Amino acid sequence: MNWQDYLSNTEWLYYLLVITIAVGVSFIAIPSIMFVARERHLYDDLQSQRKEHDHGIPRLGGVAIFCSFTIVSLLFAKYDAFLPTNILLSSCIILFAEGLKDDLAGAGPGTKFGMQFLVATMLVLLGNVRLTSLYGVFNIQEISFSFSIILSIIVIMFIVNAFNLIDGIDGLAGTIGLVVCLTFAILFIHMRQIELASLAFSMVGAIAGFLFYNYSPTKIFMGDTGSLLIGLISVVLAIKFIELNKFTKVNYDPTFYSAPAIAVAIITIPLFDTFRVFFLRVIKMQSPFRADRNHIHHRILKLGFNHLQTTLLLALTNLLFIYMALELRNWGNFVLIFMFLGICILINYITTIIIRIKERKGFKREYLLK
Repeated sequence: MNWQDYLSNTEWLYYLLVITIAVGVSFIAIPSIMFVARERHLYDDLQSQRKEHDHGIPRLGGVAIFCSFTIVSLLFAKYDAFLPTNILLSSCIILFAEGLKDDLAGAGPGTKFGMQFLVATMLVLLGNVRLTSLYGVFNIQEISFSFSIILSIIVIMFIVNAFNLIDGIDGLAGTIGLVVCLTFAILFIHMRQIELASLAFSMVGAIAGFLFYNYSPTKIFMGDTGSLLIGLISVVLAIKFIELNKFTKVNYDPTFYSAPAIAVAIITIPLFDTFRVFFLRVIKMQSPFRADRNHIHHRILKLGFNHLQTTLLLALTNLLFIYMALELRNWGNFVLIFMFLGICILINYITTIIIRIKERKGFKREYLLK
């Protein structure tokens, strides 16, 4: 069945209008933001050892993403029945304010996680953005209401931070966010969820307008204001996608089987990278929130790739995981999720071996072990 069977001409024009306005607002806003940043000397911190650039670059691109997404969402808001608009936008504003403070003056971990916890709690309790089952993973289906709340808050906070952590090189967080939101938009169109597709397309357009200025040579960074917002919308879309494809007495034939596994595949790159760096920091007896240069994009840069090549390589990898999840969705959540985990571990192991060979200028058998 082709896409014309799913969309009328009116719907095509509607989605095109959403994306066009979102791209336009973001694209037009950024030059003004860069001008203000130059006038007020609001540049990225060059003293940090983790920075990849040797000159000051504004880090307020997320302001344009936020403005574009918010304006378009208010203009085309039709998703109150599925996701209360006031709760969603209130959450976005709170997270935007927290990110803006961090970008301009810095914010302590307590402030960051306090605001993120508040936002996650609002979405779960007031917006009903929550996971209500484990969907067969570990052979568990239904869960209690209290566990559902706790699980959902943790998932929201984790994925929001995951997008923040991959924002380390030119274009990466924006490109992955674009892939994630565009994929969910297409899936929601397939499911006839016009409201949620519109929400996803609003973010797609906002990111696309920003990326024009963010690819190497970059002119502006998105900062926490952008990465946190992209993470928030991505996790909201993921939870809604999972819940709308949940097996129930009413919905006994969902559009997409193994929806949780598909959602995991869509967010694979930030998800696995965050799990990996947190795990390594913990086993080294370090704080899981301690910053370092051990993220997946840093490792690929060590192989000799530049920023653009690294970004495109990770985006392509993400797309391959999405393709596998959709093609193999009849395998079930448990099998698919652990298969994806195994593939990620294997890719990480191979990358480690190649880095060792490159750094030590040769191959020895012990490189396979340490």
